[in-house]
Amino acid sequence: MPGRDLSRLTPFLLLLAVLTAPPVQAAPAEGSGLPLPRFVSLRADEVNLRTGPGTRYPIEWIYSRKDLPVEVVAEFETWRKIRDWQGSEGWVLQTMLSSRRMMVVIGGPHPLRASDSDSAETVAMVEAGVLGRLLQCPRNRDYCRAEFGRTQGWLRRDEIWGVYKGEWIE
Repeated sequence: MPGRDLSRLTPFLLLLAVLTAPPVQAAPAEGSGLPLPRFVSLRADEVNLRTGPGTRYPIEWIYSRKDLPVEVVAEFETWRKIRDWQGSEGWVLQTMLSSRRMMVVIGGPHPLRASDSDSAETVAMVEAGVLGRLLQCPRNRDYCRAEFGRTQGWLRRDEIWGVYKGEWIE
């Protein structure tokens, strides 16, 4: 076809290319691959809780309690939807969370026991709202071992928030 003008054929070729091209799919948002829900803790003394997963969403609350245990209930890219022990929910940046297992005492005061038994000696009394480091929750046991400052002891699972009913931590 020497000497033919291809300019009239160009729009047709472009339309044909668009119609026959494979569909473009958005890449799925990648999460951490970790199970949901799961417990983590706040990494910093100041953590912004937002109404949605991004900095364009307003700050609803500012946590000022490092090591507060929270539950991750959803993920979107680098954002985690969390729930605290009082039921408040919102989104935080994943870098503001730590895998360090913490717990908060609910109800109370409760006896911190020397061993995982109702009859064990009381080493301290712990009040509601006190944070502790979760050290151990043996399989098929009603107690978890926790640390409060330099004091360690055992609390019943139903006296703390930060561990699931059937979860075990060694």
